[in-house]
Amino acid sequence: MNAMKISNPTFTGLLLSITFLVGCTKVSAQKETKRYNILLIMADDMNEYGFFNTNPAVKTPNLDKFRQTALSFRNTYCPAPACSPSRTAFLSGVAPYRSGKYFNGNVAWPEPLLVAQENLPEYFQRIGYNTYAKGKIFHANIPEERVARNFEGGIGKGGFGPFPDSLHRIAGGSRFRGMQAFPDEDFPDNQNAEAIIDLLKNNHDKPFFMMYGLWRPHSPYTAPQRFFDMYDVDTIEIPEGYLENDKEDLPKIAQEYINSEKEGFELIANDTHLWKKYLRGYYACYSFADWNIGRVLDALEESEYADNTIVIVTSDNGFHMGEKNRFNKNSLWELSAITPMAVRVPGTAHAGMTTKKPVNLQDLFPTFVEYCGNGEQPLQPIDGQSFKALLEDPTAAWEKPSITYFGKNWVSIRDEQYRYILYPDETEELYDHHTDIWELTNLAGNPTYNAVKKKLKTFVPSEMANPLPGRWTSRMKKIEDNVTKPIDK
Repeated sequence: MNAMKISNPTFTGLLLSITFLVGCTKVSAQKETKRYNILLIMADDMNEYGFFNTNPAVKTPNLDKFRQTALSFRNTYCPAPACSPSRTAFLSGVAPYRSGKYFNGNVAWPEPLLVAQENLPEYFQRIGYNTYAKGKIFHANIPEERVARNFEGGIGKGGFGPFPDSLHRIAGGSRFRGMQAFPDEDFPDNQNAEAIIDLLKNNHDKPFFMMYGLWRPHSPYTAPQRFFDMYDVDTIEIPEGYLENDKEDLPKIAQEYINSEKEGFELIANDTHLWKKYLRGYYACYSFADWNIGRVLDALEESEYADNTIVIVTSDNGFHMGEKNRFNKNSLWELSAITPMAVRVPGTAHAGMTTKKPVNLQDLFPTFVEYCGNGEQPLQPIDGQSFKALLEDPTAAWEKPSITYFGKNWVSIRDEQYRYILYPDETEELYDHHTDIWELTNLAGNPTYNAVKKKLKTFVPSEMANPLPGRWTSRMKKIEDNVTKPIDK
């Protein structure tokens, strides 16, 4: 049969229009199906030990495996060196110097600036994503109704426990200072991993933004017994970065700050065997976190979303295990400020590579906007700079250093080679990471480096918000007052 010949121009035009619209619909649908999913995995207090093998004793087979498929960011740092302000900054898009949220111990979103801010998961919801989270996300509480606006189904199991009993706690220490084994079912990290695995098995009708927040390796150092069994306390060594007289070349204000935690440090450091047991606990929790991260990554690989999901594995801040005479975060030095990170973009040509360009957790939000927003911008200005260019070319030009804040006029700036620290009394520290990765030699007093300091100091904001009220704010003011009256910028 011959094909029907259409001679009516009006009908022909209508048919062509319909054909064009159908074609556009198909193209649009294809474009929609190609929108990237996001899986953001965030550990708690995970320093660089196992992630970048600066402490070879720490076993992280799943992180090692993941890094072979991703681009590692060797110099990633937190906006503030504690859980709540770091998470508040990168989730809200508002840097600590603008919000005044520098410390733990106060509410997360109290200022009008933060209350009115469209945060990261809210942005994803608005641009058409399903948003999910399980585990530790915000750290500090935000209003319940806002949690519902952020994530479908809430945020899952929470809490730092299980806590060690009195026999397994360090004498004089809190319930966070101790080491003890518990069964798997007692840990929120396990339960939340299972919830994420179930979500990855679901059929999602829209692209998703998904967060898995681990409570480990944060103290207390409790984990299933098999992770303690990975480490023999008698073979554990005191960290390479520890130097007994490390405080001697620091400014008075830095020494005063270290001395404010002197008793807690000496409680552990004066007993070498106890120190090694404490390290064993941290290592066990580090490997425990690695195991759960591996379970989630395996579930993604087995899902239908493996080829269309950007995966980020990072931490909210780092942690000292004796270095700089402290067992804590809450400092402007490397081991506290570092937030080790690796990012996998589907089809990347840079799998297994590492870039030393300095980035910040604050840069995640604008990077997601550039990858997933289809031109849709957040409702309010956000801080940070997209590092999409580095994901596409790890050697691309990148002039911006990474900045960490720990109070008004307590600022640490990190470029590829140097860390520069400026205190309220204008005293300084400077470390060359090409020769001194543990920051043992303060170069700030050497005139050879005046140009380096001058350049890095230009990145210090000219104005910084006053800190929000809280116990840490009071504590830091006392330290400042003990040294000198801070300069009000």
